[in-house]
Amino acid sequence: MMEQAETSTKASEDSAAKDSSSDEEVSLSNSTLTLTSLVPDSPPVRRSQPISITSNRKKGGEFLSSSVSPIPNPFPELCSLPHSSLLNLSLQSESSDKSVVQVHGEDGSTRSVSVSRHATAREVCNLLVQLAHCSDQQNWALLECYPTLGLERCLEDHEIVLDVQATWSVDVEARFHFSKNYAKYEFFNKQTTFFPESMISDSTDTKKKMTSQDFIQNLITSRTTPQIQGFLHLKENSKKSWKKGFFVLRRSGLYKTIKGFEKDPRHLHYTADLDVSNVYTVIGGSKLYGAPTDFTFCIKPTWDQGVVKDLKIMCAETEKIRTLWISAIRLFKYGKLLQHNFKFPKSSPPIPDGSRLADRKSKSEESLVAMDFSGKAGGRVIDNPTEAESAEQEEGQAWRKRESLRCCLSNMSSEPCTSNVHKTHPWFHGGLSRGQSEKLIEKQGLVDGMFLVRRSQMHENCFVLSLCYEQKVRHYIVTPIWEEGKHYFSLDNGKTIFTDILQLVEFYQINKGDLPVCLKYPCICVSL
Repeated sequence: MMEQAETSTKASEDSAAKDSSSDEEVSLSNSTLTLTSLVPDSPPVRRSQPISITSNRKKGGEFLSSSVSPIPNPFPELCSLPHSSLLNLSLQSESSDKSVVQVHGEDGSTRSVSVSRHATAREVCNLLVQLAHCSDQQNWALLECYPTLGLERCLEDHEIVLDVQATWSVDVEARFHFSKNYAKYEFFNKQTTFFPESMISDSTDTKKKMTSQDFIQNLITSRTTPQIQGFLHLKENSKKSWKKGFFVLRRSGLYKTIKGFEKDPRHLHYTADLDVSNVYTVIGGSKLYGAPTDFTFCIKPTWDQGVVKDLKIMCAETEKIRTLWISAIRLFKYGKLLQHNFKFPKSSPPIPDGSRLADRKSKSEESLVAMDFSGKAGGRVIDNPTEAESAEQEEGQAWRKRESLRCCLSNMSSEPCTSNVHKTHPWFHGGLSRGQSEKLIEKQGLVDGMFLVRRSQMHENCFVLSLCYEQKVRHYIVTPIWEEGKHYFSLDNGKTIFTDILQLVEFYQINKGDLPVCLKYPCICVSL
């Protein structure tokens, strides 16, 4: 009986299997059959591991050999463990080589640049010059600014940018600015007259006289121990009051005498260490700190996190005295490094890695030649470089005269219409106000001959030439003049007339005329 039951059960299973193969919609929810997997159980799969594909497959209980070779994994490094040392090392090396630095321009624009770990301020400036397509590649500087504290200083060319950024605190806003700075090495350009003899002496023999040039050379060569002295106002700690005192600056630091203007070492009180500090110009010192004058500067420790009580804030009587003290502190701190930085930019600036923007002339521009079409036989190529340069200048002058004449003739009966050729030059700053122009020139260095041109806000159809001389900004009105039905511009009430503003600027770049100094350094703002 048992054998018959097993036989009938087996027959029913065979018939059920046939019915399920013929009908695809048979439900197995109530079936008591146990299905056997066609593929043997594979080992448990681990995360981020490739699944091996076997070369033999099972079908109907039989193993069939496959002629297809195993598929290799094309990305084995992606299937490694999530904490793989290879992946971590590659990420660390990539992140440690480059860092992103945000730089602000004077027009309010910002730009993020990727710099290497040991990139200097000079290298970052050269990179920004190439990216901003600046025609003038000299006298650019990177400024470190603290807007809330009113502090600003020009980074030295050899300073590591990321090391400076590492000293910033998250509690105090700090940023980098890209700007022109013509006064950065002015003490090297005017060694004989920069420091007055009344401020400099020898610390070992105060009665020994020393010239400005000797003072600078001694700081560079470290042969003697010069010093600079004078009166300054110092802001007292935790107070809003200021106290006038006599200060002495030496290689070892800044000292203040506690007894009048006595220079005896027994009466000198140690004020600041230059090796662990930087000197900053204070913007708006009278408003922020109640300084007696606006010619304020500050000595800030590099480890300081923006605490005002740690700042040594001082102010001078004039702008010139403030410039002398800031320049002297830089010379005492860096010495020969500044001379090296001063001589280095005279050579061509290095091309940043991976940048092809340094080529100022493209291949198409190099293939251009000067032509002369004045003859009847057609054009000829001008082979003489001097003749080609002269022809270029004559063509430029003729073009400006035609443009000026066209504007005048088209507006004979209406208000004078000026040529727009000056708008393409970087020294033209549109409708900049008097105060804004003075701040801009002061920020880029109060050197003799720095200038800019702007529209007059008080006189219609007039322009203003803002010029720096003896560390003061002077403003000269440029008025339009009609002569024989033609429109001209003049700076001296018609004594010397020009067809346009560009011709006026080019004239005073060569001839001083009624100005105190020739136009030398254009005040430039670039957009990043």
